[in-house]
Amino acid sequence: MGVVVPLDDERGRGSNAVAQLQALVAQDMEDVNEFIRERMSSEVPMIPELASHLINSGGKRLRPMLTIAASRICGYTGTDHIKLAASVEFLHTATLLHDDVVDESDLRRGKKTARMLWGNQASVLVGDFLLGRAFRLMVETKSLRALEIIANAASVIAEGEVMQLAAAKDTSTTEDAYMRVIQAKTAALFASAAEIGAVIAERPANEAAALESYGRNLGIAFQLVDDALDYGGRQATAATLGKNVGDDFREGKITLPVVLAFRRGDSTERAFWQRVLQDGDQREGDLEHATQLMARHATIDATIARAQHYGEIAKDALAIFPDTPYRQALSDLVDFCIGRTF
Repeated sequence: MGVVVPLDDERGRGSNAVAQLQALVAQDMEDVNEFIRERMSSEVPMIPELASHLINSGGKRLRPMLTIAASRICGYTGTDHIKLAASVEFLHTATLLHDDVVDESDLRRGKKTARMLWGNQASVLVGDFLLGRAFRLMVETKSLRALEIIANAASVIAEGEVMQLAAAKDTSTTEDAYMRVIQAKTAALFASAAEIGAVIAERPANEAAALESYGRNLGIAFQLVDDALDYGGRQATAATLGKNVGDDFREGKITLPVVLAFRRGDSTERAFWQRVLQDGDQREGDLEHATQLMARHATIDATIARAQHYGEIAKDALAIFPDTPYRQALSDLVDFCIGRTF
């Protein structure tokens, strides 16, 4: 049985959630964007050119908005949250540059990736440049705890990438193992982006922990939805996904819909998954057959249901904060992230 969702209400609430959050943080995000433009500057022309190609490619910048909103929900009135939000975006952009090289991706958000335009070496090196800029911004805030949180996230993200690389094409990957990958690769930065909002506001440990939990569970839900979209969400296009539809399949990535389809399938179906993903022997019509197998075993619905579960945990984490527009916007943001599948 599929997951039943009131589509019109979910879409409207989702789009309104982003608009509401963007409106609440608009002035701060203007300052963040100005910081980003300023700190991307370099005497080496390729660096700002390549970096701006990705930074200005149309992403919603959810992660830096999380930092801004988290600091505001904690009553922060200073300016260091701007630097921290910019550093979060630099770190995210650096990981995207590196990811596209590792995954040999040709498109991101419907446009050619930086590696396709400037080459793998330039992409990796500019990613390193952005990492350096991120840490420099964090040092300027003089918050050792915030620096510790983001530095830990950077190392955890790298570990997640290595774990994913090790699990690539391995159809024996378990759901638990895959969840460890996405908690490191995706959720760690969401968690850190939210947690440092409480840290910079010097709020109690329970508020920092609540925002970390919100960000982490939102990040897990966000990635699970991406997994589902790659195999045919109703609105899955290169522009909305940030990649080509079916990229995960073509790259042999083991994501949750695949893990579940492999586990729930018979011997013939498992042989298919081993051929197309483990052996890399993909033929015309294989992607369509893969989606048919997922429909047969309801693995997309199961993936979305898990995303909704983590989304509810994220919402509940916000309960300790006063009922303000910031809390409401962060809660509604969960609906947006999950509602992308519909």
